[in-house]
Amino acid sequence: MEKETSLPKTYDPVGTENRWQNAWEENGAFHPEANSSAEPFCVVIPPPNVTGTLHMGHAFNTALIDTIVRFQRLQGKNVLCLPGTDHASIAVQTLLEKQLKKENIDCSKLGRDFFLKRAWAWKAESGGNIVRQLRRLGYSVDWERERFTLDEGLSKAVREAFIRLHDLGLIYRGEYLVNWCPASGSAVSDLEVEMKEIDGFLWHFRYPLKEKSDHSNYIEVATTRPETLLGDTAVAVNPSDERYKHLIGKTLIVPFLNREIPLIADNHVDKEFGTGCVKVTPAHDPNDFAIGQRHQLPQINIMNKDGSMNKNAGRFAGLERFEARKAVIQALEDSNLLIEAKPHRHNVPYSERGKVPVEPLLSTQWFVRMEPIASKTRDHLEKREPNFVPKRWEKVYRNWLLDIRDWCISRQLWWGHRIPAWFVVSETKGEVTNATPYVIAHSTNEALIKAKKKFGESCVIQQDEDVLDTWFSSGLWPFSTLGWPDESNDDLSCWFPTSTLVTGFDIIFFWVARMTMLSVIFTKKIPFKDVYIHGLVRDEKNQKMSKSAGNGIDPLLLIERYGADALRFALVREVAGAGQDIRLDYDRNKDTSITVEASRNFANKLWNATRFVLLQKSHQNEDLDQIINPDDLKLSDRWILSRLATANQETCKRYQTYNLGEAAKGLYEFAWNDFCDWYLELIKKRINPDEKESLKDQKIAQKILHKVLTELLIMLNPLMPHLTEELWHSITNNSHREFLSLQAWPVLDKSYIDTTLEESFENIIGAIRVIRNLRALAELKPSLSAPVRLVTPRKEIAKILKEAKDEIKNLTRASKIEILDPEELKNNPSNKALAGVTGDLQVLLLVDGSIDLSALHSRLEKDITKAEKDIKNLSSRLNNKNFTSKAPKEIINECKAKLTEAQTQAALAKKRLSDLS
Repeated sequence: MEKETSLPKTYDPVGTENRWQNAWEENGAFHPEANSSAEPFCVVIPPPNVTGTLHMGHAFNTALIDTIVRFQRLQGKNVLCLPGTDHASIAVQTLLEKQLKKENIDCSKLGRDFFLKRAWAWKAESGGNIVRQLRRLGYSVDWERERFTLDEGLSKAVREAFIRLHDLGLIYRGEYLVNWCPASGSAVSDLEVEMKEIDGFLWHFRYPLKEKSDHSNYIEVATTRPETLLGDTAVAVNPSDERYKHLIGKTLIVPFLNREIPLIADNHVDKEFGTGCVKVTPAHDPNDFAIGQRHQLPQINIMNKDGSMNKNAGRFAGLERFEARKAVIQALEDSNLLIEAKPHRHNVPYSERGKVPVEPLLSTQWFVRMEPIASKTRDHLEKREPNFVPKRWEKVYRNWLLDIRDWCISRQLWWGHRIPAWFVVSETKGEVTNATPYVIAHSTNEALIKAKKKFGESCVIQQDEDVLDTWFSSGLWPFSTLGWPDESNDDLSCWFPTSTLVTGFDIIFFWVARMTMLSVIFTKKIPFKDVYIHGLVRDEKNQKMSKSAGNGIDPLLLIERYGADALRFALVREVAGAGQDIRLDYDRNKDTSITVEASRNFANKLWNATRFVLLQKSHQNEDLDQIINPDDLKLSDRWILSRLATANQETCKRYQTYNLGEAAKGLYEFAWNDFCDWYLELIKKRINPDEKESLKDQKIAQKILHKVLTELLIMLNPLMPHLTEELWHSITNNSHREFLSLQAWPVLDKSYIDTTLEESFENIIGAIRVIRNLRALAELKPSLSAPVRLVTPRKEIAKILKEAKDEIKNLTRASKIEILDPEELKNNPSNKALAGVTGDLQVLLLVDGSIDLSALHSRLEKDITKAEKDIKNLSSRLNNKNFTSKAPKEIINECKAKLTEAQTQAALAKKRLSDLS
């Protein structure tokens, strides 16, 4: 009858994970105190958008962060992992406007207060979805310190930051060209613009000269945006272009508007592109804006903020911008001004949020002067602050700090941090213009006091309607979440600067650089020591996962099927190196993942190994933590303890240096191969002895089993926290409130490390494998035994084989094992044997009456015949040009793989037949 253990026969990942997630949170397992004497370690997680749902990028980032912080906790550090969410101005506003439109509610009539009330109600009801989903991953964060970028503490930090920057002269207000998103009705930063290559046209048209020249009464201009000609204030040519030198200074007439504009010379114009003549629209193109600044050209805005044409567009006023384009092209053709439309593939800037082409538009906005801040941040980079992992991303970061533009921080939205600026509208009769004076303050009362003091008691103030760019508040995240601007805050004093930032390379500019720059200004410190940059998660076809591509994988489905630990382990194990993309193999027809399934199988392996260890504990009552006497150790004991110590040393170093993928791979190999497959097999006879005098050896094996498994679970805990917590409790009998996650990393005893033994032991494992393969080839039944000879010229290998002779015999069912050198074999040859080789060791399975030699000979010949037939057929297909030119690449590759396999099988069968002969 099978003995019982505290562990069920089958591992239930979902039930186990839910139980431990609740236990950690209920007992405040990951809530640290700022007054601890332990060394602080802090990570503030990249705040996901409050509108978000868990995707594979979140799961990957979470797995990496949690692996790092759990390891540091095991190192005895005072770890704070701080969670939170971002208010995501544009995303929330877009979502709510769509909802309200379905309800036939006009926000513009009901006003800001109504909209914000609905927004906060939505946040309370649905805004926590992403947090609930992140919890499913087992994030060891301090949920008691959870922050939201619009909560009162962070809002106070945002207002303080804006005021300080303004006082330093680093924030200004002015009319400049910005990226305007008509869909969201707001300015967007350069970093929120995505360039898309599209098929369009280059329209060539005649620009009439006011006075006829010697050769023509027009010049030819080419453009991809003909509707903007309505806002032209010049046409430019390169001053060195001989074709147009005689026309510089001449006057042209804007079609349909009869506006006179000059033909100017500017070095920006590329003589080789188009016709060499460039229409200049300073109010609707960044390059034209710069030309206009150099030549003091007027700026004429022809477009409303909803993307329609305004009164400056003349007869085209009121048309939507792309309808206006069609109308202008038709008008040019009707006026005999259109020359041709050439197909032209070019890049068009799109709003990442609005998903429509952005419109460069003159607009009065708030800006941050970036160069003075970037300069201070570059000074820190000379001291390797922050330290980028991998190093190559430091260059990308540096280059961005060197080539930086002022940051437009105002957004025309209601959801977000309202700009703490109040206009003195009584001075402008209620109308806010570029010249309207304003005051900056923390509150309306403070603003009114300031305004009255400066402009008189009768002044009236009105707060700016705009909100700040979401990245402004998230740029303060590493220190605002810890209590800044309260410099005396205990959390800020303890954990700032933070230790590590873990993020993807795609937001180095969006977020990483802004955090470092704002931190340098406000705290004079870089906000984190290390920046660990990771890659993207790619699908089974090695393509980037995205919603638009429709190739995303829902992590929650994989968690329900395999468990969060399996998903986490799979994601981290796939990391080839910091910054490298990973691939997640997935069968979309079955909703299964080969990658994650392999990790679930690993979890099952650990579960079953622990059950085996638990079954052995019932045989003894001694304390398994007693010191093990080295003189009592068998060869296999010394080997596994050496492998354990080596794994400890290597894993610790890999965790510390962010080689997380290598840490996962190394622990997988040690756990699955060394411990579960080999050591458990090697000691089975010792664990269940036949004679009473073997009880001492049994107890030693049990102690080692307990030691290896306990330390292995601690080392694996950062990667698979729920499973290891469950297994650790089952073998240690600790109370439910004493968590593995809060234990100490296993003490490394270097005296156990024996690299020579580890290398030599591979010969024992190799010998066992070859003998088993030869038995399988000979179709020997498990009940039958056969003599074995192990032949090696190396004395050190022969020595260790002799010491392990009993283990080899037990695991291979050998009737007898002889260990010879080549000379001894020559003097006493084997008449008939099946042979195999591993390294410098030859293995001979002697043929006796238990092996049907003729049947084996016949089977090998059949194998050779079949393999050679396959080789002939496959080679014929691959040599057929008709097949290789028409067949899909996947089919051809599959055919090549089958040919290679057939050739390998043929060679192996021939070799075995030769050995048999």
